Amino acid sequence: MRKLKLGYAPTRRFVFSAEDAYKYKVLIRNKIESFGMNIDIVDLEGLNEEGLLYDDNITADKIIQRFKDEDVDAVFFPHCNFGTEDTVARVGKALGKPVLLWGPRDEAPLEDGMRLRDTQCGLFATGKVLRRFNVPFTYITNSRVDDPVFERGFKNFVAAANVVRQFRSLRILQIAPRPASFWTMMCNEGELLEKFGIEIHPITLEDIKRATKREEASNSEQLQEAIQYIRTKLDYSAVTEDDVRRIAALKVAMKNFAVKTQSTAIAIQCWSSLQDAIGIMPCLANAILTDEQIPVTCETDIHGAITSVMVQAAGMNMDPTFFADLTIRHPENPNGELLFHCGNFPVSLSIEDKPKLREHFLFDDHAPGTHEGEIKGGNMTLARFDGDHGEYGLFLGRAKGIKGPFTRGSYVWVEVNDWPLWEEKLVKGPYVHHSVGIHQDVIPALYEACTYIPGLMPDPVDPTESEIKAWLRGG
Repeated sequence: MRKLKLGYAPTRRFVFSAEDAYKYKVLIRNKIESFGMNIDIVDLEGLNEEGLLYDDNITADKIIQRFKDEDVDAVFFPHCNFGTEDTVARVGKALGKPVLLWGPRDEAPLEDGMRLRDTQCGLFATGKVLRRFNVPFTYITNSRVDDPVFERGFKNFVAAANVVRQFRSLRILQIAPRPASFWTMMCNEGELLEKFGIEIHPITLEDIKRATKREEASNSEQLQEAIQYIRTKLDYSAVTEDDVRRIAALKVAMKNFAVKTQSTAIAIQCWSSLQDAIGIMPCLANAILTDEQIPVTCETDIHGAITSVMVQAAGMNMDPTFFADLTIRHPENPNGELLFHCGNFPVSLSIEDKPKLREHFLFDDHAPGTHEGEIKGGNMTLARFDGDHGEYGLFLGRAKGIKGPFTRGSYVWVEVNDWPLWEEKLVKGPYVHHSVGIHQDVIPALYEACTYIPGLMPDPVDPTESEIKAWLRGG
């Protein structure tokens, strides 16, 4: 996946100091580059003598064209003095991408009473004009370049923009229909396309069966790499070499379908027709692909796959997600809960050097393919995109790993702030028993991303909406 491209459009107004504006253009650019984010910056250099947005008659169309040609994913309009609010609004409107509004805090007036920038005043003006143009935007508190609130807000905006760009290009590879008894996994494919532009590419179990058998009979480099990965990373003593080869073949077949269809995530009917078709569970294949940034969700959970891509993007694609059932309460901790699935959590998250590849412990056929064991704890985000009756929400909550009793499958025990509150919200919906976790705090980024996704409401349980906003303001 290419880096996120950020349009950098520093702006000034003609009646304030051009020299000071130019100075801050450079200072701000150097500062955001020092944050070490994996982004490409597209600036205005060469469009005029200053590389600043200030003359609407000359630069507006040129700026729009440059940013379109470069296919930027978001635009940052730092106000280096008062700024040119009408041009900012025109550019923001023409691009339709996430917009960041901020300006460095003004210094004291000079001894003669003159002021060089009046940046804060300009931010008030631009915010109003962006509203007139119906341009949604993110705002960071007027602060100094070195203030922590600027770095916090900038990084959060970039992560939110990464969620938006990946959300807007979502295509889910659906492998077979949902299990018949799982009515909770129903989704409205037409509505997802009409409302959010999300595409579903369905294939059948017969398609994946043929592709797996074909790959298993081959000696491709991809297959050999997958086999070697399993042999190196897992204790596979409980299954046969033929099982390892078939699990590796399924993983390669799934990835090939995802690449061919340009799908960013997969939702698979993991039981029980698949076991009748090829004799294995897909859990480990799902785990390996999720580690490779192609998240796979169980039980044909389309909304779970959407959540996985959003959460992964909010973490700037630096860490894998894990797809879990919310299953049982902790036997001793009233705010504890078990996050579990049969064996699909990424191998990289395991607390064991060599987690176990085993046969399934619940189903009668006991097919091989489950990757079992506890994963690491620590602080994490849990999230769920879901909806019904045409309304969609994004559940958001914080959790931390805790000790708990051993159980089969892949699992981690967590503690939350108020489990009865979580349980009530999840039962009353529109959510279900599936969630997506990541070992990062990505809640503010996911919350901000909803600003740019019409029809999706953020639904935070911990922290609250007011706490998120206070944190972004520097509180």
